[in-house]
Amino acid sequence: MPTENTPFVLPKTIPVCPVRGSVIYPTMVQHIDASRSISINAIEAAMNAEKVILIVSQKDKDVDDPKGEDLYDVGTACNVLRVRKNPDGTVQMLVSAVSRVRVSKYTGGDYLRAAVTELKAEQDNPVELQALARELRERFEVIAAGGRISAESVQTINSKDDVGEMADHIAFNLDFKLEDKQALLEAARLTDRVRTLLTLLDTEQEVQAVQAKIRAQVKEEIDKNQREYYLREQMKVIQKELQGGEDGEEVDEAEAFRTKIDALELKPEVKKEIDREVNRLARMHPDAAEASVIRTYLTWVTELPWNVRSEDRLDVEEAAQVLDEDHYGLEKVKDRVLEFLAVRRLRKERAERGDLSAEDVNKGPILVFTGPPGVGKTSIAQSIAKALGRKYVRIALGGARDESDIRGHRRTYIGAMPGRLIQGIRTAGTKNPVILLDEVDKLGSSYQGDPSAALLEVLDPAQNQNFTDHYMGVAFDLSEVMFIATANYPEQIPAALMDRMEVIDFSSYIEQEKLEIAKRYLMPRQLTQNGLKPNQIAFTDAALEKLISHYTREAGVRNLEREIGTVARKVARRIATGEVKRVKVTDKELERYLGQPRHMPETENREDMVGVSTGMFYTPVGGDILFVETSIMPGKGLVLTGQLGDVMKESARAALTYAKSNAERFHIDRARIDDSEIHVHVPAGAIPKEGPSAGGAMVTSLVSALTGIPARHDVAMTGEMTLTGRYLPIGGLKEKVLGARRAGIKHIIMPKANEPDLRDIPLHLRSSMRFHPCETVDQVLDVALVGGLKALETPRDAAASPAPSSKRRSSRRGAGASA
Repeated sequence: MPTENTPFVLPKTIPVCPVRGSVIYPTMVQHIDASRSISINAIEAAMNAEKVILIVSQKDKDVDDPKGEDLYDVGTACNVLRVRKNPDGTVQMLVSAVSRVRVSKYTGGDYLRAAVTELKAEQDNPVELQALARELRERFEVIAAGGRISAESVQTINSKDDVGEMADHIAFNLDFKLEDKQALLEAARLTDRVRTLLTLLDTEQEVQAVQAKIRAQVKEEIDKNQREYYLREQMKVIQKELQGGEDGEEVDEAEAFRTKIDALELKPEVKKEIDREVNRLARMHPDAAEASVIRTYLTWVTELPWNVRSEDRLDVEEAAQVLDEDHYGLEKVKDRVLEFLAVRRLRKERAERGDLSAEDVNKGPILVFTGPPGVGKTSIAQSIAKALGRKYVRIALGGARDESDIRGHRRTYIGAMPGRLIQGIRTAGTKNPVILLDEVDKLGSSYQGDPSAALLEVLDPAQNQNFTDHYMGVAFDLSEVMFIATANYPEQIPAALMDRMEVIDFSSYIEQEKLEIAKRYLMPRQLTQNGLKPNQIAFTDAALEKLISHYTREAGVRNLEREIGTVARKVARRIATGEVKRVKVTDKELERYLGQPRHMPETENREDMVGVSTGMFYTPVGGDILFVETSIMPGKGLVLTGQLGDVMKESARAALTYAKSNAERFHIDRARIDDSEIHVHVPAGAIPKEGPSAGGAMVTSLVSALTGIPARHDVAMTGEMTLTGRYLPIGGLKEKVLGARRAGIKHIIMPKANEPDLRDIPLHLRSSMRFHPCETVDQVLDVALVGGLKALETPRDAAASPAPSSKRRSSRRGAGASA
């Protein structure tokens, strides 16, 4: 590239960078943005050669892939000073325009190339050029005074002594048509160029004059409308004085709002802000756009229940009756609601004696119901509102990704409105409703904010008495609202939000509870929905039990209700066609209506087997048992199959290490362990299994296979083991025990630390099973193996042969099991 001391050398053929809608003149330094491949390739070619490029304008700016015929014949040869590639693939180039050139021929390819010759300036009459230069400066001063050109550009142009440079810069900075700018570029004689530019400046001056006239007319029209507005306001006052308060007096809109606001008994700071908006409306033209915005805002203000409350029904016995009528079971939830009523009643009595303030009485708890789908989290909230005598509002938060869903939009936006909380309060019509925040664990976040963060203020009893919605702009007291949130996965709720709520866990329904719910609630509802009378269809208890265990697998009762509805519709069809008048559905007839059973619960082994132990697992749809099988064969190492998770694999390795470390005590041949392939398999290999609580079953199966002592078929176990032989607590004991009970298990081995969890199991189930709390693995083996520790520690002959395969059905769930 030429330097300041090196003359510019124009190559005979140079790359072409087409531009759209603009012209660059010599002596200018300009940025060029290139996004088309034809331009980017030309820039790369220029950088690889003499760093000279031709900037030429397209005749039609809408052409995306221009050819030679789409470009003008005169352009500007430029030095490429700098090139920068952007992350999006575009290129930004800084060029210094040097000279006008004429293209004799365009050639194509990956980019356009042009054979060029420099456009030589023709001789001018010096006197004529001087006169034209003076005229050009005077015209430009008039144009610049109109404010169409920036002060910086005006200063640059005025500093030019060369008439050609000044003319080029004026043409570049004014908004002329592309054809006019191109004509100025193609003018070889300077006097012709200045004359053309003067003609364009005359036109520009006339346009500016017309614009100034239009602006004056618009201002005059606005002033006229403003005068009319003040005159109308004066006429209203005069008419009011003349009528003297007679009937039919027209009430001013702002005064109507003031009357409503005075009746709301607002706090002084809130009333001050709202009065300011009313005063703005009073001074504004009724048809103004801003007046409509203020009118909508004041409507929201006057329709909110600032001091309207529903009277709480504080009869604890009556509330208990309402909750029992609507829901079966859920004793913990019902107890918590009745506790709230009792506390509220005592607070109110103390407030009447003057011991407590009204604020202390009105504060409500923040509850979060957690548990699997279908267990009644949402419906219990409706029953709570009914028991309390409060209004009920449900706000679905699943998938909400915008903070404005909670806090509302600011009034500066078109279509702004309050958040869902304020909308719910307005719908309820009271300031102390029960608001259900449904699916709070499924809130999302985006560039528009995090709704869960916005809930931090809402669900904090110490802050929500001054909750400020962005649209309302004033504080609204939410402390009297009873908030209830629901979630399926509490671990997905942010810790700061979870800390503000009281967690009430909804566990899975047991079969007995599902049976009662089906008889009391689901069947009557489905009979009504399918047009049947109670005497036209009847389900036996055995049919409902089979429906629960063989056709549904869930924590709640939604699918159970669907299956009952399916049977009811098929019976309705038979009755409608006259085939029968009434139907009694038994367990044997279920296949007629629903087909083959879809779920076969696992059953216990029929006999004691070597190397086969029984474990227990828990999923969100309930508990069940699983079998751990161990086989010993010639080879090396430990083989684990059955789609086990990392933690479960670690349990198997820990069990083998425990067996090795106690080989002498259990009379196990260490050489046989080292020279054998130990294969541990958990059936139902299509189902992922994970968790540490299969440790007891793993060590029992391994020790049984290595010693030849059978494991008891009527014993199921759950618990985490350690290398030192400790037996650690686990979770989900209630669901696991219920699953084992369905499978016919009579003995349960469990960690001693889990004994308090037995209180959650119904008494009639506890009395029909025997529980063995254990603190060590030795205690587990003493119960799980035939003969117990005495058989283990007694010398035996050669180790037992590998365990035979068990012959049983293994119908499994569609979700991963957690042991």
